[in-house]
Amino acid sequence: MRLLKACYEALDKRYHITPVLEKNLTKKWVPRTLGWAACFGGLAFLVFLIQVFTGVLLLIYYKPDPGRAWDSVTFIKSNVPMGWLIQRVHSVGANLMIALAIMHMARIAYYKIYRAPRELHWVSGVILLGLTTFLAFTGYLLPWTNLSYWGASVGTEIPGAVPVVGEQIVTWARRGPTISGETLGFFFAMHVWVLPATIVVFLGMHFAMIRRTGISKPL
Repeated sequence: MRLLKACYEALDKRYHITPVLEKNLTKKWVPRTLGWAACFGGLAFLVFLIQVFTGVLLLIYYKPDPGRAWDSVTFIKSNVPMGWLIQRVHSVGANLMIALAIMHMARIAYYKIYRAPRELHWVSGVILLGLTTFLAFTGYLLPWTNLSYWGASVGTEIPGAVPVVGEQIVTWARRGPTISGETLGFFFAMHVWVLPATIVVFLGMHFAMIRRTGISKPL
């Protein structure tokens, strides 16, 4: 702890980290009327960070290949120390993050916090909820079980109801006419790289707008 404190003091002396933290985090003014329900958004972000951390740990052992995906998941849960816990936290965390995001948006809608000048807060939040849902859906196929296979089959059939381009969307999402190894590789890339990076971009925009306009006080 002394070494960490000395390193922080050395960096703070040169880069003035403490004033930045005090201005943006530790001494930030918020409305006195905020209650525990105002924490849903922050909790959703905390769960997202936990998902990133546990996902990186799972990525060390996971194999995105139809012949080895299930065996790698089994190895994580059975042979890796605390692997079963990391896998379970990651699995439950996906559902928890969506639930917290929905409760956060329900509070925003109830108190009408989406009104001017915070319309773009709501728009970016809706986009983040959609990205979070897609993130959970793409991760559902990765264990490559019968349940995940048929779940992905049903899920990718839904866009087929879109007029004119529905079939093309289904073929694009599956990387072919049916769920296959190509689908697994595509879902893995979306789950590990594309969707998390996109979520980080929109989170930055969301937080920047909140920082610019401040937190709304409920009526």
